[in-house]
Amino acid sequence: MSILNALSFDIEDWFQVENLKGAIAPDQWDACDLRVVQNSRKILSLLEKNGTKATFFVLGWIAEKCPGLVKEIAEQGHEIASHGYGHELVYKQTPKMFHNDISRSKAILESITGRQVLGYRAPSFSITPETPWALDILKDLDFVYDSSIFPTSFHDRYGFNGSSRFPFRFENGLIEMPLSTVKVRKANVPIAGGGYFRLYPYSLFRYCCKRLNRDGKSVVFYLHPWELDPEQPRVNIRYQYRFRHYVNLGKTEKRLARLLADFRFGPIGDVALQYFPELKHGGLNA
Repeated sequence: MSILNALSFDIEDWFQVENLKGAIAPDQWDACDLRVVQNSRKILSLLEKNGTKATFFVLGWIAEKCPGLVKEIAEQGHEIASHGYGHELVYKQTPKMFHNDISRSKAILESITGRQVLGYRAPSFSITPETPWALDILKDLDFVYDSSIFPTSFHDRYGFNGSSRFPFRFENGLIEMPLSTVKVRKANVPIAGGGYFRLYPYSLFRYCCKRLNRDGKSVVFYLHPWELDPEQPRVNIRYQYRFRHYVNLGKTEKRLARLLADFRFGPIGDVALQYFPELKHGGLNA
């Protein structure tokens, strides 16, 4: 049987993205066009057609506004996990602020689904070497795994160079499911999804994923609902951020359909069980 890869979606709306924060502040979010429901349903439709389940890291702010969407995702058999509440970078928060943010998000999601939330992903993968305290807070709040670490130094906003490229356990027992990279000489080149998935030619992206699978390693893939929405409002931001946010939005949905046909995917929790089968007794597969 082919390798099971981890499929995940960070459920936030177009106006909550870090690249747009200079133009749209959080106190303006209520006035923005809410498009996350229709875009998430595009994803759900593709998953249903392919008989594939995934992990949805839901922003607490979105869950409060759209509890029906969270229920819909959960009722279709997907894993609900936390993306925090307010989409604030971890290294811009104090430990107390971070604790309050993720505990608030966890409580909201668990009240909607009636199930324990076991996984977390930081906005913009912002658990870095500057924030080791965040890992203990996650453990204290009964998270079983984190999927925030990007073991690369290619990005100006995130990266955990020197971290393992593959799933591992921290000293406090928390499981880490890092975002995927491929080794090119001494560099870890990101291939986990998002802007990389939209920017790279699909043939190159598929080759890199197959390379990991040939080595017996699972791909940890991510995408956002707004990345399937070429008709979203356009915001005047600096060129670098504009390119990152808008490049190839019109191609994402078809590329995702191809990816689902080319590889075997499942929720992050299921992939974590392959690496850490003892988690089965901790309720990860419940």
